[in-house]
Amino acid sequence: MSEQTVYLEGAYIPLSEAKIPVMDHGLLYGDGIFEGIRAYGGRVFKLEEHMRRFQTAARAINLTLPLPIGEITEIVLETCRRNTIVDGYIRLVCTRGADGLGLFPKPGAHPPRLFCIAGQVALYSEEAYKRGLKVITSHLRRNKATIVNPQIKSLNYLNNIMANIEAHRYGADEALMLNEDGLVAECTGDNIFIIQDGVISTPPIWVGTLNGITRQAVIEIARSLGYTVQEVPFTHFDVLNADEAFLTGTAAEIIALTELDGQLIDSGVAGKITLELLDAFREYTKQSKNGAKI
Repeated sequence: MSEQTVYLEGAYIPLSEAKIPVMDHGLLYGDGIFEGIRAYGGRVFKLEEHMRRFQTAARAINLTLPLPIGEITEIVLETCRRNTIVDGYIRLVCTRGADGLGLFPKPGAHPPRLFCIAGQVALYSEEAYKRGLKVITSHLRRNKATIVNPQIKSLNYLNNIMANIEAHRYGADEALMLNEDGLVAECTGDNIFIIQDGVISTPPIWVGTLNGITRQAVIEIARSLGYTVQEVPFTHFDVLNADEAFLTGTAAEIIALTELDGQLIDSGVAGKITLELLDAFREYTKQSKNGAKI
């Protein structure tokens, strides 16, 4: 099997040769941005939307991308081609570069450093999609949107990582994160939805949640199937007492949340609407209009 190929600063090179200097600001300070992207059936899912978010995140942190967004889009596609990706996962990253200690990039510092990785991902087994996930509520609160806006997918993911470590320490698959007001925000790597009496609810982005691209797709799909979807704040109480609950994310797609803090959500297995949406989402990813051809 040939070695994975990575794009790094203008070249496509073997993974074993892809090196980042220890003085890079992305490593020293988490100073940079990323996108996690999926490919389905030889197409990169929602690539235009991912590129738009990548561009707006760069602007938000005053990071000048080293190439026009059209060229970066082609880099994503070419990285997939060189790794013969049909169904896979892509990680696109841009760091500040700025080789050297000190928070402020020095004049003449290394320009922003762009790299792209394309490979495979299998976050959960097919059995897990039927069984659902065991989730705990983290004692860590979600970063406030007034500090670092969650729409910026920055390399500083410590808030999420610490909560995820906490989840696994207690034998759970994921951690639910509340904001400073005790409202449900999201999980460490996924958005959350609950279903009550056939109505689907998800937190509005102002509570401190990422407006995930899979989240947006699921809202569109659910409404096309005739479901009412509302973006409203809710609490831990509402999740525990939901008929169904599920998470959405690029890697996870749609997966049921069936146990929270040791208590089963309804019957404790993936619900009918959740599984219907998962099937519909997987069909949605096959539609050519929703992906860029590799």
